[in-house]
Amino acid sequence: MKKDELRFLPDTVKGYLDYQTAVRNKSDLTVLEYASDLRTFFRWCLMSRDKSKETKPLNEYDISGLDEEFMRNIRLNDLYSFLAYCQRELKNSGKTRARKASTLRGFFKFLKAHGIIEKNPAEDLDAPRAKKALPKYLTLDSSIALLDAVEGTNYERDYCIITLFLNCGLRLSELVGLNLKSIGIDGSLRILGKGNKERMVYLNKACTDALNSYLAVRPRDGVKDREALFISRHKTRISPKTVQHIVKTYLEKAGLEGYSTHKLRHTAATLMYQHGDVDVMLLKELLGHESLATTQIYTHVANEQIRSAINANPLAQVKKEKKSKK
Repeated sequence: MKKDELRFLPDTVKGYLDYQTAVRNKSDLTVLEYASDLRTFFRWCLMSRDKSKETKPLNEYDISGLDEEFMRNIRLNDLYSFLAYCQRELKNSGKTRARKASTLRGFFKFLKAHGIIEKNPAEDLDAPRAKKALPKYLTLDSSIALLDAVEGTNYERDYCIITLFLNCGLRLSELVGLNLKSIGIDGSLRILGKGNKERMVYLNKACTDALNSYLAVRPRDGVKDREALFISRHKTRISPKTVQHIVKTYLEKAGLEGYSTHKLRHTAATLMYQHGDVDVMLLKELLGHESLATTQIYTHVANEQIRSAINANPLAQVKKEKKSKK
C-alpha cells in the first residue's frame, strides 16, 4: 500500500494510524502494513454485505465513507469469517493471518479506548497458529564463498554491503537508511531500526576494513543525498530494490540460490550464536528484537544441528536383533 492511498481510508482508520505514528512511534512501513490489513478487512465487509447479483472484485469497494456507526456493528463472527476468507480465497499463510488478527485487535481496542465503540468485538479474537519454521541461513563456508563472488565496477560498495549484512545482522531497511554520520569515531555503527528505535553495534575488523575501502571511492561530486552512506549509480541513496538485486546477483554467482537479504541477517545471527558464544539476551540487543521469543529461534537452530549430527552417526540406524535362546 502506498502513502497517497491513505486518504481513501475511513476517518476512524486514519485516526488509528496517526496514533500509531505519533504516540506508538511505529515506523512508516509498519503503519502502512496496518493500513493495508484494515483496508482489506473493510473491503471484505462491504463485499460480504453486497446483495447485488454480481459482486465486484475486492479492490473495487470504496470504504472511505464508512462511519463510526458501521464500526459499532462489527461482530466477532465477522472477524472470524474474514480470517477464513483470507485463508480460503487470498491463500494467506498462518503467519499472515495472525498478523491481520493482531491488527484488528489493536484497531478495535483503540476504538473502545476512545469511546467510539462500547464493546470491542476483537477482545476474544484468537489468532491463527503460525507454523514456526527455522530460519534459513548460509553456512560459514557459504558466507565466505558469497564474499569471494563479489567483483566488478562497484566492488568496494557491494563488498561492504554484504560484509555488513553478514557481520552485523542488519535489516534491509536499516542498511539502506545508514548515513555517513551513522559511523562513530569509536568504531561503532548507529542503526535506526523498527519503530525508529536506535541501537548501537561495534564494528569488527572486517567491517571497518570494508567501510574504509568503500569510503575511499564513494562518489562525492554530484551526489544528491550527501548524508547517505551507500550511493547508487544515479548518485542517490541506494534503494532497497537495488540492494536486493546486488545480493541476488552475487548469491547466484556463488551458486547459492534460494536466499535473500533477510537470510543474510539470519546468517549473521546464527553464526554469532554458534561460533561466537554470544548469549541470547545479547543477541537480542544486537538484532534489535523487541521480544526474546523472536531471538530464541536461533537456539533452536543449534539444537536441530545437534540432532542432525547425532542422526548422522553411522551407528544411528544399527539395531541388533535379540538372539533367541535355543
